[in-house]
Amino acid sequence: MKKESLTNFIRNIINEDLNLNPHMVIRTRFSPEPNGYLHIGHAKSIFLNFEIARDYQGKCNLRFDDTNPEKENIEYVNAIQHDIKWLGFDLDEDSICYTSNYFKKLYDYALELIHQGLAYVDELSLEDICKYRGNFFSTGKNSPYRERSIKKNLYYFSKMREGKFSEGSACLRAKIDMTSPFIILRDPVLYRIKFSHHYNTGNEWCIYPTYDFAHCISDAIENITHSLCTLEFADNRRLYDWILRHISLHGSSSHPKQYEFSRLNIKYCVMSKRTLNLLVTEKVVDGWDDPRMPTISGFRRRGYTASSIRKFCHRIGVTKQENYLEIAALEACIRDELNETAPRALAVLNPIQIVFENLPLHYEEYITMFNHPTKPDMGHRLVMFSQSIYIDRSDFLEKANKNYKRLVLGEKIKLRHAYIIQANSVKKDKNGNISLIYCTCDMNSLNKSIRDIKEVRGIIHWVSAKKSISAEFRLYNNLFLHPNPDPDNSKESSIESISHLINPNSLLYQYGYVENSLISTNPGAIYQFERVGYFCIDINCSSSEQLIFNRTVKLRSNWK
Repeated sequence: MKKESLTNFIRNIINEDLNLNPHMVIRTRFSPEPNGYLHIGHAKSIFLNFEIARDYQGKCNLRFDDTNPEKENIEYVNAIQHDIKWLGFDLDEDSICYTSNYFKKLYDYALELIHQGLAYVDELSLEDICKYRGNFFSTGKNSPYRERSIKKNLYYFSKMREGKFSEGSACLRAKIDMTSPFIILRDPVLYRIKFSHHYNTGNEWCIYPTYDFAHCISDAIENITHSLCTLEFADNRRLYDWILRHISLHGSSSHPKQYEFSRLNIKYCVMSKRTLNLLVTEKVVDGWDDPRMPTISGFRRRGYTASSIRKFCHRIGVTKQENYLEIAALEACIRDELNETAPRALAVLNPIQIVFENLPLHYEEYITMFNHPTKPDMGHRLVMFSQSIYIDRSDFLEKANKNYKRLVLGEKIKLRHAYIIQANSVKKDKNGNISLIYCTCDMNSLNKSIRDIKEVRGIIHWVSAKKSISAEFRLYNNLFLHPNPDPDNSKESSIESISHLINPNSLLYQYGYVENSLISTNPGAIYQFERVGYFCIDINCSSSEQLIFNRTVKLRSNWK
């Protein structure tokens, strides 16, 4: 079945393949290494692979590329599955695969290459292997161990398997061409020694295949038809094809093909799991799901929805053009959705108190407010109005010019969904800071529009000082100051090398109040706090005793 509604070069390739072979069953795979949580860049690959399988009535496997036991664990395995399901993609038992389940087959394929004289055990150090390989300006030279006999290589490889070599003292390399213009073909390493416990295979193995060796064979074992990966693996395709050409693919219906697309890069975000792990281990952030992190779990905790992330992936498309997107492109997707779905509420993040001089001390009433201005079917709520209220401190000035559309001493303003008030005087502390505003409330103005009253400057939000709920507000900003904070994806990155790039104001705390109707809210609930932004109740820390709201995204424009 061809899918014409979505168009990109990969779908065009699949359509051409189906023209040549109408009975082909399309099979894709998403193959993360379980050494960290998934980030927003992975979402693009998840979306591409799972959507293609669905649209062409094929199958997409989730395969854990678990060939490095030092960095992998079951926590990451579980988190990855949770994120994929949360994004809206089904995972049945047959579609979840592990490279580690193929270790015996991979070992046998390595023996097959040795038998053909196409692989050898090398005892050069890792440093010397790099020196012998050369670079883009010079060809490599053969290792002194390259011409060992097949018999000796089989023997030494078995000793590697038995743990008779120490880590780093030997490895298995493919015998291809040390003078190749493509460095990837200069006798790449296929197996290395690691005496580490594996979360899936335990201590059964002490030698582990490299990604390049295991990846292509795993694709073949699973009958993957289109192996989709990002552009940094473009040169690796030569090795991918070389390995598959030189092994016997028993049980595989075809030789899988690798295709590359551009990775997702977003300004002021890091997409290197190495750097993300560094931020977690050095406690720069509060775990993998910190709302400042570009992880899927971080976006979820911040209040992003699965549908908004899917919409973002759909909008950006699939190309071979590398670029850096503005974070605003992702913010627009969640903002558009929440504008339609999020109930409205009143909140004051930086409160200052107002007392109405013309109302009795114990005055209170409940005002009916719609939960959404254009969707009456979302219902309404009752919000308390009392003799004393809180407004935001930025919504009052003793003196202001005509462009200031908020409360000014001696002038009138409309309270959102409530009355018109006038500021009469203020009380100041010993430092000269305003601590209290005395106002008059026009009790006949509840349903009046400011369009009909010329002297009213504008509208501000408020909450009752008598029955509002205290809350903590966490305002999240870019974690990094530089638009490309991890340009080299360096293996030598350290917290010292990136500390100067970290934004000291990436998380700001404010303490204020929300309206009384939010007393029974659930973790994860999302609201639009009018004139402030979209906020969700933190799923980790918030409780009935202490409400904590994470800012998901600002409103479309600033209040004028």
